[in-house]
Amino acid sequence: MTDRTTEPVPGEKPKLKEYDGEGITVTFEPRRCLHAAECVRGLPGVFDLEQRPWVRPDQADPALVAEVVRRCPSGALQYRPAEDSTEPDETGDVPTTVRRMPDGRLVMRGDLLVQAGGEAGERHETRAVLCGCGSSGNQPYCDHSGPCAGGDFDRAETR
Repeated sequence: MTDRTTEPVPGEKPKLKEYDGEGITVTFEPRRCLHAAECVRGLPGVFDLEQRPWVRPDQADPALVAEVVRRCPSGALQYRPAEDSTEPDETGDVPTTVRRMPDGRLVMRGDLLVQAGGEAGERHETRAVLCGCGSSGNQPYCDHSGPCAGGDFDRAETR
C-alpha cells in the first residue's frame, strides 16, 4: 500500500511539518526523507519514531538539535532558530561538495540553489540528495523509487 500523504504532485509546493521548541523550530519534509536515521541515532530523545509527535525539540539544547539536524543528508530535516536565539541560521558547507554514490545518487552539501520546478520553483538548500537515475517521482530529489534505491547512505562519520 502506498502512503498517499507523501506522494508528490508534480509542481506542487512541498509539504512541511513544523515542530516548535523554545529556542528552535524543526521542519520535516516527509517526501524527501530517505531514512538515513542520522536524527534518530544522534538524538533519540528528540527524534523518537515511537512518540507523537516524533520530533520534540525541547528535549535537548537547541544548539545540539541544530547540530543533529545538519547531519540529515537529504535535507528533509531543517531548522530555524527562534528570533531571540543565539543559534545562527544554517549555512552551507564551504566549499560546496558533490559526491556521486555508487548507485547514482548525488549527495550535495553547500550553498545550493535547486531548480525544483512548478510551484516549488527555486529552493535555497544546504543539503540535498538528487536523483541520478531519472526515476524519482520527486524530481530533482531522490525518492528511492528507481535503480538508485540501494546502497548505504551518507553517514556523518564519512563526511
